[in-house]
Amino acid sequence: MPAKFSLVVLLVLSNLTNVASAQDTLLPAPYHGRLDSLQSATLSQKRYFQVFTPPEYEPGSSKRYDVLYVLDGGNWNIGLIAPIQRFIQAQGHMPPTLIVSIMGIDRNVELTPTHLSSWQAPTGGADKFLGYIKDELIPYINQHYPSNGDNTIWGHSLGGMFVVYAMLKAPDAFKSYIAADPSLWWDANYVPKLASAALPSLGDRKVTLSITGREGSALHDMGIDTMETILRKMAPPGLAWSVAAYPGETHSSIRFKTTYDGLRFTYAGLTEHIQFDPMCGIVAKDKPITIWYDDDTARVHYTIDGSVPTESSAKADRKVTLNAAAVVTYKRFTNRSRYDKTFTGVFKAGMTLQPAAAPKRAVPGGFNYAYYEGDSAQLRNLNKPVPVKTGVADSNFDVKTLPLDRNYTLVVSGWLQSSEDGYYTFYFANQKGAKLYVGDQLLIQYTEQTGTPYISYIVPLGKGFYPIRVEYVNNKEQPLGMPYLPFYITPQSSSSNDAKPIPLGMEYHR
Repeated sequence: MPAKFSLVVLLVLSNLTNVASAQDTLLPAPYHGRLDSLQSATLSQKRYFQVFTPPEYEPGSSKRYDVLYVLDGGNWNIGLIAPIQRFIQAQGHMPPTLIVSIMGIDRNVELTPTHLSSWQAPTGGADKFLGYIKDELIPYINQHYPSNGDNTIWGHSLGGMFVVYAMLKAPDAFKSYIAADPSLWWDANYVPKLASAALPSLGDRKVTLSITGREGSALHDMGIDTMETILRKMAPPGLAWSVAAYPGETHSSIRFKTTYDGLRFTYAGLTEHIQFDPMCGIVAKDKPITIWYDDDTARVHYTIDGSVPTESSAKADRKVTLNAAAVVTYKRFTNRSRYDKTFTGVFKAGMTLQPAAAPKRAVPGGFNYAYYEGDSAQLRNLNKPVPVKTGVADSNFDVKTLPLDRNYTLVVSGWLQSSEDGYYTFYFANQKGAKLYVGDQLLIQYTEQTGTPYISYIVPLGKGFYPIRVEYVNNKEQPLGMPYLPFYITPQSSSSNDAKPIPLGMEYHR
């Protein structure tokens, strides 16, 4: 569905179903941090770290999360990174994440891979510190916290160099590496030189590396341009890498953009859901239909034979023509394969639905509605259940006036008048248990497995009248509040951007 219509539907859903967390600025969003420690055999000392669990985490839950390890932990970095992570998550571009703040004691020792005699402090302890992280800290986090084992490491300056060093020396410890203005100049470009030999050994591991620097001479002074040249020549196919140079930033301020861009790159391709329009329907013989995919198609591939797409499958276009029955599957690939998403739509062969005889004593201006106490399962056990209230769902009808604090079923029915032959696409908002019948055929039944804000169904109709029936169920967990009728697109529409409510003049009731 194109942006214009998607916005309308999503705003309606947000306002009427109380799904507005991404825009909520009033509710508190606490950071649940816990100071923890372990006795490190590698470092021969007790080491402290802080673990932040996602706000939605419930102790005892089986839910597991990706982990973001932050070097130079404490307020200096965590106070910046945690809000950025939460913002990206709220936009649907990153999953809920555990954040581990690694407290340092002597960063000159812990983050540097070699002894540098010109440095006026002890140096060269990176191997031991890396051993502590991969052999002690990560296993401890995996055992005591809800980690799924997919790890990212973030570092700045010397910490950024350590991040790149960790990728070369311990490539299985992390899936993603984020280096903010890394000090790759260290010891005559020791780490970039190491990369020349070590990069091929990464093999086909699927990892990501994001490096940022400052535009101008600083990029060279930090050794970042040297590293970029080596990556261009030596990076194996499994390594997705990016080097960005920011203008006007300082060595410290670069951390902000690095964190946002680095996390976005880490989860590039991730989205809340994937869908195309129409999502399913009936294809008439010799009457092709068009499937629309209105999001970015750069990472999307599709098939029409029911198989799961691979990255060698056909790339998705904004429009795909379907000439016959098919099982269409789109897959969006990400830099973290566990977040790849697929969506499948079944398009079956069929005939144009034939209109019914013109209804007698029917008048335009809305459909009939019937309000029943109890959910649909309870009503099915009754013999001819009697509605508590009936009426006409016209311009004066407001579904929000119905009681939201009890279970009920709302049935809207009547006749839809189609003014011409051709394909009609119905867009039906999400509501567990909701059903849409057109021409006495069940076109849409919404389930929790659908996982999209709405469902769209294309069907060939002739000119005339069609019985239509909509069933909604209200319960305390998911109150009814969205539009009680589907949007639709007529045969003359050139894109899904033309979707609109069914006009009252085409809605008939007795």
